[in-house]
Amino acid sequence: MSSDVKRLIAVLAAALLAVVPAATARASDHTPSAGERIADALHTSPVYVDDAYATAVPPSQQRQLAAQIKKTGLPIKVVLTPLTKGDGFDGDSDVLADVVHDRLPQHQLILITADGDFPDTLNGYEWPSDTHQTEDAVAATAFLDETREAGLADLTAKAVGLVAEGDGTRVYEEATKDLRDSSSSESDHAAKSSSGGSISWLWLLIAVPAFAALVLTGGRLAFRRRSRTAAAGVPQLVFATARAADEAELRRRAETEVLALGEATQEASPDRTPGLQQALDAYAAAGTVLDAARGVPDLAGVLALVAEGEDALSGAAPLPLCFFNPLHGRSTTRTTRTTWRPLGRRDRLRVATCPECATALADRRAPDVLTDTAPDGRTVPYFEIPAQRSVWAATGFGSYGPNGSLAERVNLGDFTRSLS
Repeated sequence: MSSDVKRLIAVLAAALLAVVPAATARASDHTPSAGERIADALHTSPVYVDDAYATAVPPSQQRQLAAQIKKTGLPIKVVLTPLTKGDGFDGDSDVLADVVHDRLPQHQLILITADGDFPDTLNGYEWPSDTHQTEDAVAATAFLDETREAGLADLTAKAVGLVAEGDGTRVYEEATKDLRDSSSSESDHAAKSSSGGSISWLWLLIAVPAFAALVLTGGRLAFRRRSRTAAAGVPQLVFATARAADEAELRRRAETEVLALGEATQEASPDRTPGLQQALDAYAAAGTVLDAARGVPDLAGVLALVAEGEDALSGAAPLPLCFFNPLHGRSTTRTTRTTWRPLGRRDRLRVATCPECATALADRRAPDVLTDTAPDGRTVPYFEIPAQRSVWAATGFGSYGPNGSLAERVNLGDFTRSLS
């Protein structure tokens, strides 16, 4: 071999030795994502438990779960990791499930995960279809008497067992039967109470001002608005219960604010309050709607009427509530309206919007809208209800602009006519 060839081989060898460490270093610089770490761990064990849950589900119980899963013969994987807003899955168990599913090379998969919205509950997912009734089976564990006080390990073991039995829907329906019956009874009771003799708000204002003052000193009740996007693995009854609780809380808030407006009109001086009559009209209209309110849209209407009455008392130019969802609060300005074209229509509307909805429209995102029940039973944005059947759809809760007082329309009978 010539000396020139030897020198060439030496140069190439040196270059190769220089490249390999660099490539290895670049590979070692890669930090695996949370999804990658979980998927990698699931290749060796069907149970992944984050360190945050190591006390609740120690290694011994992890091994027991893995053995239980093996006996079922099903492609079950368990992922128990805390979910919080802003983490690698944005606190959403749906995102976690999709990420894990995408990273696992198997056509059939049953996945049991922790839930990001409701502590101490689990979600169930199955691909390519819910053959083993996984969603209902896992959801049922939140309502069974035997798991009411169970720890996370026992709760997961029960979920695995129910999935293996393949009868999760029946178990879920039986476990929640009493809750559904109780909810129906309470709804009937509330309907009878609201229809049986309306309370005179003027009498309340005169007879129990001390009660109103006591309520007001505690501050106005805060209304917690829940997201309307139901995660696929969360029991639907949980969301139904949450909506019922929010409606009850909203009704209490509406009652408090109507009483507050009534007290303010009583204390106002006619000589110094040019808008006193308009405030009294809004107060009367709010009481009418509150007495006959059948759901969240009507209760939102009560708040819109209270806002109208407050503006009349203060003498300020009207500042309507957000068109898309009046529960968002006041619009951005008193004069500026946002141009918006409803889906499937050519005409454009100029509506008042809260800052969040204005930003969503600017970013070409769908705003969070208040929904109502259409005549055919579908849940639709409230403004899609025929105007003759909803004063709120006809007026946008007062957001459409200076087209007359919302209170005036209610007091003229537009609200009660829509109830018939």
